[in-house]
Amino acid sequence: MVIQAIFSLDTLDKDINYFSMRVREWYGYHFPELVKIVNDNYLYAKIAKFVENKSDLSETHILALADIVGDEDKAKDIVEAAKASMGQDISPIDLINVQQFAQRVINLSEHRKKLYDFLVTMMNDIAPNLTSLIGEVVGARLISHAGSLSNLAKCPASTLQILGAEKALFRALKTRGNTPKYGLIFHSSFIGRASSRNKGRMARYLANKCSIASRIDFFSETNTTVFGEKLREQVEERLDFYDKGVAPRKNLDVMKAALESLTQEDGNKEETPAKRSKKKKSKGEADDGEVMDADTSADLGTEKKKKRKHKLEQPDEDMIKAADGDVQKGTPKKKKKHEKDGDGDVKMGTESKKKKKKSKSDE
Repeated sequence: MVIQAIFSLDTLDKDINYFSMRVREWYGYHFPELVKIVNDNYLYAKIAKFVENKSDLSETHILALADIVGDEDKAKDIVEAAKASMGQDISPIDLINVQQFAQRVINLSEHRKKLYDFLVTMMNDIAPNLTSLIGEVVGARLISHAGSLSNLAKCPASTLQILGAEKALFRALKTRGNTPKYGLIFHSSFIGRASSRNKGRMARYLANKCSIASRIDFFSETNTTVFGEKLREQVEERLDFYDKGVAPRKNLDVMKAALESLTQEDGNKEETPAKRSKKKKSKGEADDGEVMDADTSADLGTEKKKKRKHKLEQPDEDMIKAADGDVQKGTPKKKKKHEKDGDGDVKMGTESKKKKKKSKSDE
């Protein structure tokens, strides 16, 4: 709905401007002095429909003209200009055509106002923080260019900064020139208020805040404008910092203030502190318990250490006992083995001597 509304608004603006210029030229043949007195297209079409023939204007029409224009001095100027006008006379048929065309322009401009009101309500429902930060029209153009609020929330701040300037970006990348500093975000009043030296910095900072606001609008469940207002204050402080050198607040402090004001608006003043106090009490009790039981835990720790030492010491004693038993039991066996081995070695030695003697005798 927002995308369709902003597209139709843009086309209506073009059409109203084109048709109002046509009305000015067409009625200017009859009453050319009216253009210099009335600059607004909507008011010009209304006056052209009301006046019709300039020769019929008199001082009795001043009040009705003052109601249309909103100023008695302008109404008097119109009457005086009609008396001394240099325009040509116009036929009744031509006047009828001019009146019908002026009525169409009035209807289009009234429809444009209704559509703008619809866009304002829709933007306040869908993206309240982005609307309060950057305005309805610029926010809706960003959403329409991104495709949806979810796509805009997924965009990084660097992409949001140059949304609408894709041609200039690709041209700069091809020619290796300077990339654009801003796209649709340029229509914001903040960049217009910044100096030419700080426009790029302001665009980067504003894109950062717009990306934060769009993500809050997309992912948050509560419909509030608190964060958008706080982000707007941050942008104002950044402008003052660039101009006057006044140090702005930190982002953390601003977000804390926003959360506090949000709890106040929602009427959860009593609930949230109670929950927080309960949590704090539980944490405090746990901490106190830890402090109180420090001695007991120390005692338990020492007992555990003693048990571990005892367990470690027991296997050593068993091993020692087993080793002693093995030594006691194993010594006679080893002696027997040694004795047997010794006897065997002796026998083997005698046999080897006999073999040697035989071999010598054979030789």
